[in-house]
Amino acid sequence: MAEVTAQARIEAPPAKVWERLTDFDSYGEWNATHTAFPKGGPESLQVGAGYEENMKLMGFPAEVAWTVRELEPGRLLGIEGKGPMGVTLGMRYALTPEDGATTVRIDGTFTGAAVSLMAGKLKDSASAALNESLRKLATLTT
Repeated sequence: MAEVTAQARIEAPPAKVWERLTDFDSYGEWNATHTAFPKGGPESLQVGAGYEENMKLMGFPAEVAWTVRELEPGRLLGIEGKGPMGVTLGMRYALTPEDGATTVRIDGTFTGAAVSLMAGKLKDSASAALNESLRKLATLTT
């Protein structure tokens, strides 16, 4: 298993950050691992909704089938995905209001046999991508 966390303070209210975070048409503008939604993003954002995403991590392309597992609009989005080689991914985006700004925390998990072979490199690559994503998200919302 590999676990990664990134956190940043974004100088915008949670509603504005949430709007950008869940605007799947502009996902590629801030999400550093996103390359495309082959069938479009989720039709509706609700627990149980599924969608497919093409990603790139550690320089390798991957298709991931995501399912929304947790949803508290304006506050929390948790998704679980099935990727190549039996890898299971989890991403949890938590927004916390803070004096007119928002602290965004992203927790990611990667499990599966293939992960144990490359856990260190995966963790480094995913951490860099999450931090880059938060930097871009902050730029787009402030």
